Amino acid sequence: MTLLSVENLEIEFATDEGVIRAVDGVSFHIGPGEVLGLVGESGCGKSVTALGLTRLIPSPPGRIVSGTVDFEGRNLLKLSVRDLRNVRGNEISMIFQEPLSALSPLHRIGRQLTEAIFFHRRMSKKEAWQYAQSWLNKVGIPDAPARMHAYPFQLSGGMQQRVMIAMALMLAPKLIIADEPTTALDVTTQAQIFDLIRAMRQNHTALLLITHDMGVVWEMCDRVIVMYASRIVESGSLEDVFDSPAHPYTRGLMAAIPKLAAGRNYLTDIPGQVPSPMNYPAGCRFQDRCPKVFDRCRLEDPFLVECGKEHMAACFLVYPDKEA
Repeated sequence: MTLLSVENLEIEFATDEGVIRAVDGVSFHIGPGEVLGLVGESGCGKSVTALGLTRLIPSPPGRIVSGTVDFEGRNLLKLSVRDLRNVRGNEISMIFQEPLSALSPLHRIGRQLTEAIFFHRRMSKKEAWQYAQSWLNKVGIPDAPARMHAYPFQLSGGMQQRVMIAMALMLAPKLIIADEPTTALDVTTQAQIFDLIRAMRQNHTALLLITHDMGVVWEMCDRVIVMYASRIVESGSLEDVFDSPAHPYTRGLMAAIPKLAAGRNYLTDIPGQVPSPMNYPAGCRFQDRCPKVFDRCRLEDPFLVECGKEHMAACFLVYPDKEA
């Protein structure tokens, strides 16, 4: 059973220098209760993909060019604004990467939490206030009654992030889109948040987890998608991607995980940087950084092919005719 199915999603931005294709033909699916990890370097299109699912792309300059986002039989890209508002926060919630920019600076924390409750649930003011306050306790915010009366700027970055997490979890949505949800949190609070998410999975809540932390991916995810330069370059089960990475970029990400050897911490980097969307190279977009590059990579654009059961990669090294 599929909860969310994304097919050929394309998103672009108009700039003074030209049109940027930030998401280029992305397709994936998430089942009820599943945790899907979305990984890749900054600038690869992960956050834009997440924002596009519920049409949160700022327009202008952004524009969803094509594709479908099917959520329980409804194409979210075709829903009316009114119907989409009923989906946002209620059935699909999002933990944004920058909590201070996502929270209103003009309203107190309690007002912002209860506003979401009033919009989607029938509760009295007292019930909504107590319910929101209980969620601040659950996400580890000390002195929750006082924090309900605080403005966002009066909280630390970690507390702001926990407010966003409480707002996303408290209405028990069917899908949570989490964009770097725990980067501002200490490891103890991070573990507490993940325990909350695991508990919600018992109610078949699914999670799209965007992160740079491969340790978090290993701990939380069932499947993994690797994005590079606006496209998916590999996807598969957690075990397939970690144990048998097929794309050189995925191998580079795995090699970059810190390792301890003889008391020293060894780091391996991927040379170069993600190419500008204004100037993607012809052929494979990873060619300039790939240690396995050969002539075909510079001439042809690889597409995703199967390299195992439900394991796919966009690399000529896994093509049946790779020697051609």
